[in-house]
Amino acid sequence: MASFLRTARKLASSSSQYGHLKSPPSTTRNAAASRGPPRPPISDNSSNLFAGKTNGVTRMLPCSAPISSSYDRRWRTRRVGVRKGNAAAVELALNSVVKVFSVLCSPNYLLPWQNKSQRETMGSGFVIPGRKILTNAHVIADHSFVLVRKHGSPAKYRAEVKAVGHECDLAILAVESEEFWDGMNPLELGDIPLLQEAVSVVGYPQGGDNISVTKGVVSRVEPTQYVHGASQLMAIQIDAAINPGNSGGPAIMGNKVAGVAFQNLSGAENIGYIIPVPVIKHFIYGVEEKGKYTGFCSLGLSCQPTENVHLRNHFGMQPDMTGVLVSKINPLSDAHNVLKKDDIILSFDGVPIANDGTVPFRNRERITFDHLVSMKQPNENAIVRVLRDGKEHELNIILRPLQPLVPVHQFDKLPSYYIFAGLVFVPLTQPYLHEYGEDWYNTSPRRLCERALRELPKKANQQLVILSQVLMDDINAGYERLAELQVLKVNGTEIDNLEHLCQLVENCSTESVRFDLEDDRVIALNYEVAKVATSRILMRHRIPSAKSVDLIDTQNSSQSELASQC
Repeated sequence: MASFLRTARKLASSSSQYGHLKSPPSTTRNAAASRGPPRPPISDNSSNLFAGKTNGVTRMLPCSAPISSSYDRRWRTRRVGVRKGNAAAVELALNSVVKVFSVLCSPNYLLPWQNKSQRETMGSGFVIPGRKILTNAHVIADHSFVLVRKHGSPAKYRAEVKAVGHECDLAILAVESEEFWDGMNPLELGDIPLLQEAVSVVGYPQGGDNISVTKGVVSRVEPTQYVHGASQLMAIQIDAAINPGNSGGPAIMGNKVAGVAFQNLSGAENIGYIIPVPVIKHFIYGVEEKGKYTGFCSLGLSCQPTENVHLRNHFGMQPDMTGVLVSKINPLSDAHNVLKKDDIILSFDGVPIANDGTVPFRNRERITFDHLVSMKQPNENAIVRVLRDGKEHELNIILRPLQPLVPVHQFDKLPSYYIFAGLVFVPLTQPYLHEYGEDWYNTSPRRLCERALRELPKKANQQLVILSQVLMDDINAGYERLAELQVLKVNGTEIDNLEHLCQLVENCSTESVRFDLEDDRVIALNYEVAKVATSRILMRHRIPSAKSVDLIDTQNSSQSELASQC
């Protein structure tokens, strides 16, 4: 008996130790790679079975305390109401949710004159007012053909992409067929659900062909990395399974849409994300008002928290002051003309900013102040209160979307390139670096990677032009080791972008053309001989043109303007 007790105690001790072990960090393929520790849950009446309420004050009932019969009846009634609500929501979705079939054809950034093999993908979508279908941008990105099928129908209908917002991972489709719209009902957009509120995700995930419904509850609401557009916007985390094929389907709460399913956390169980209604409305409003996707605004700032008391004292912050320190300003933003480095941003549109960069959000929740910025419409004013040299100032800033020096994505467009004497020039983009594989951050050229992630533009329409490769020929022999270097000058003139480089080469009036690259490397070619060699090299590699379509269109429009002026 004593031996048995010792064994039992040992097992209990062992299980207690294992219970405190932390699981290894999971890598994320479809969602943000790392996340901070979760905030403590908010106690509210809807999320806790053992929560009572007296005079409007929430109180916790002990687990061992008996629950009154009246409370038990209220709970049973609520559960029946939830079941009925979920059933009604699913019935409503059956006449709205569609399956999306896409044929995608992405460009090859290493060989920018050709595409990769086409592939087929499937997703979900749902009908919204105005005879439109809302889905995810990644479902139709680089599309060449799109079909949709409604629930209970064997027929597929041709759909046209009317608007795409890759940053927010949303797209609007239109179907001309009157037969398709027979019996279809639009879903209404609701509001951001509270923590622990139940939602039903409806769509067509992998594993079957028919519609699927999964249930879950809201775990947290906060800005999250949108994998498709590499942007930081508000998202809702739920514990419902969101699998490939669910993308674009609605998350329904009651009889309204609480969000759009779009990504999950790889390596974790039942952690999915939905795009909340404010982001959806921002996207739709821009499309309806401007006729096209307008993007999400940015202040163009890099800010540092002021949580250290010595840092706050150094910049003259009073004990009752909170805010963030301006570290870097994008030269192309309006803030560059208004704010200064070492300014302390105290509030945005009258909302105080905490020392960690957060602002109040709903009931005892907090969210980064970037969310307030992103919800502004382009060219809208914002009032920013700052502390500068010990004095407070109230400043107006015009907000607009800002493009990075190195584009993060290039969906639905062909890559730019220019070939001269077998030298292939391209603008540096992150999709180009992605061609180095999933671990592109470590396998791509280090200097190019660092510039792509950190360097800011100095002027409008600026590009980093690189020599991506050398198509070997007698004229360029010996220059093949200079691939993957940035091009700085052509015949002594600093280049602004690929179009500028093309103009400088084609307007060359000297016997030789000189390219200055980084690391003080130089390429020099006889201009007339190089022009002849270009045609020969293009024919040998079966390349249809020495220029990409966008450069040809720009050249043709410039020639048309000159002809009209003459």
